[in-house]
Amino acid sequence: QVQLVESGGGLVQPGGSLRLSCVASGFFFRYYDMTWYRQAPGKERELVASITYPTDTTNYADSVKGRFAISRDNAKNTVYLQMSSLKPEDTAVYYCNAAFADDDFWGQGTQVTVSS
Repeated sequence: QVQLVESGGGLVQPGGSLRLSCVASGFFFRYYDMTWYRQAPGKERELVASITYPTDTTNYADSVKGRFAISRDNAKNTVYLQMSSLKPEDTAVYYCNAAFADDDFWGQGTQVTVSS
């Protein structure tokens, strides 16, 4: 069955770094647009970064430009989110999304907490 499994979240101090991973299974990963979203307590879910098939064009929220980088490894069915210079306002649950035609798959999320 379709699965998206995120990992790599945790507690980090302001200015620190984390790398999130999302491993996909059950569908042809390489053909899907992959997106990281996040949702902070009391706020709506927002797009963080995306990488699209077939050109691997990337797109970022203004709030993370220059600090976050999205990448994918089609051989490993994995999409990554490298997060640097983390701020307390980056605290949220981060979700992985895969989209293609009518397909729209979500992972269960991984918590990122930025605090001293």
